[in-house]
Formats: sequence, structure tokens, C-alpha cells
Amino acid sequence: MAAAKDTAASAPMLEVRGLRKTFNPEGNLAHVALDGIDLNLEAGEFACIVGSNGAGKTTLFNAIAGTVIPDEGLVRIDGENVTFEPDYKRARTLSRVFQDPLKGTAPNLTVAENVSLAYGRATRGGALKMAMRREKREFIRERLHSLGFGLEDRMDAKVGHLSGGQRQAVTLLMATIGHPNLLLLDEHTAALDPRATETVLRLTDRIVAEDGIATLMITHDLACALAHGTRTLVMHEGRIVADVRGPEREAMEVGDLLELFRTETGKAATDEKLLLQG
Repeated sequence: MAAAKDTAASAPMLEVRGLRKTFNPEGNLAHVALDGIDLNLEAGEFACIVGSNGAGKTTLFNAIAGTVIPDEGLVRIDGENVTFEPDYKRARTLSRVFQDPLKGTAPNLTVAENVSLAYGRATRGGALKMAMRREKREFIRERLHSLGFGLEDRMDAKVGHLSGGQRQAVTLLMATIGHPNLLLLDEHTAALDPRATETVLRLTDRIVAEDGIATLMITHDLACALAHGTRTLVMHEGRIVADVRGPEREAMEVGDLLELFRTETGKAATDEKLLLQG
């Protein structure tokens, strides 16, 4: 038993092996979305993913989250094979934040009620009727205060009445309040204005670092992909064509990333928009 525990402890938090997915395989509209993806992500690692339109970024997220079942391959989270598990079972170990700030929240419920529900799901308890206990409200107030958006003073406001940045901050708190093993950020700042984007990204960095959550973030902003996290992954035509980290990444600028894309794919990338779409 001890040996089995040691093996599990040494396993990456996310392990993807030989992942393949083809949509509409039986006709002229066949599209290879994932073409043998291999990826390891250790606990606390934060990797940003960029890629051209149709590169397979969202399909990769969907396969990891369980909303798409791959044709071949393996997905392990914290050493457990979840390749064919439905998404609701994987929700116990991973959280996902979408581009739409209202996804994952109930807009007609208050901020406190939304956070309380998320906390209840994460701790397998805490029904809505328990949400307003004094100690629960104080706990939620403290967590909201830590976000830096002044939401501790808007606990009883409906989420649908918040600004985009405030809503996404609440969503991020809800996604991480239960300390998931894996966090998927699906262009979670794309719908925000520049100021809110900067604030939410700083918040993201802090939460991921403090909680040590293995994190994948899709972004359409190449500068962001180099400035945040610990790794930058470049996807193209269903494959990871570059994985940049360490001193190489620290010295890299957007132009260098575009040149890397050209080198690895054989396609000229003179226009940054080549990578910013999709």
C-alpha cells in the first residue's frame, strides 16, 4: 500500500496521453480537433495556451472537463483515470471558468447566495438554507474582501446587477473556494475591459499561487500568455507545437513567440491575429 501511495504522490496533477478527437469522421466535413495531445501539469503549475483558429484549445478543455469524450487517449487527474467519466463526476476535482461572466453563476441570486452554493457543493454540504448563518456570512465576507472589488459591501446584490469584472471575480472565487485539483480558465478575461482584465488577471495569479492549483488558461492575448503563469503552450491543428518555460520564456517577447510559431508550423506569422483567433 505504501508503494501505491508513493506512486500516486509522484504522478502529475493532470496527465493527458495520446488524446485524439475527430468531429464528423465519416464525410467531407471531418475535422481533426485533437491529434495525439500529450501534456503533464504538476500541482501549482500555471500554463497559458495560445493557438490559431481551430487549433483545438477548447476541444482540449472539453476533453479534460468531460463534455467531449475523446476517440483515443487518456486523461488522468491526480492519478485517477477520468477519460470516460461524465463531466459532473469530474466537477468534484476540477473547476472551469468561462469567457461569459454569467456562466457558472445564478444571476437572480445574491452574491452571498452564489458563493454559499459553491462552497456547499465543494464541501458536500451547506444547503442554501444554511447560507445566512452568521459564521457563514462572515466567512463569505472575508473571501469577498480578499478579491479587491469591494464585493464585501454588495453581498446582498444580485449577481446579474454586477459589472463584468465583478461577476468574473465572483465566478473565480466560486470556482476555487473548494480548492480544486485543476482549474481551467477558458478565455475568462476576453469579455472584460482592459482595467477589469488587469485586475482579474492579478487576482487569478494570486489565487493560483496561494492555493497551489494546477491551472490551464486559454488566452487570445500573446503578451498575457507570456506574462502570466509558468509555461506557455502553443497549439496548432490539434497538436501542442511548442511548450516554453523557464529562462527561455522569461526572455521571450511577442515577436519571438510569433517566430516560434512560424518555425514549428512552417506558416508565416507576420500578423499577430493569426494566433489571436479561436
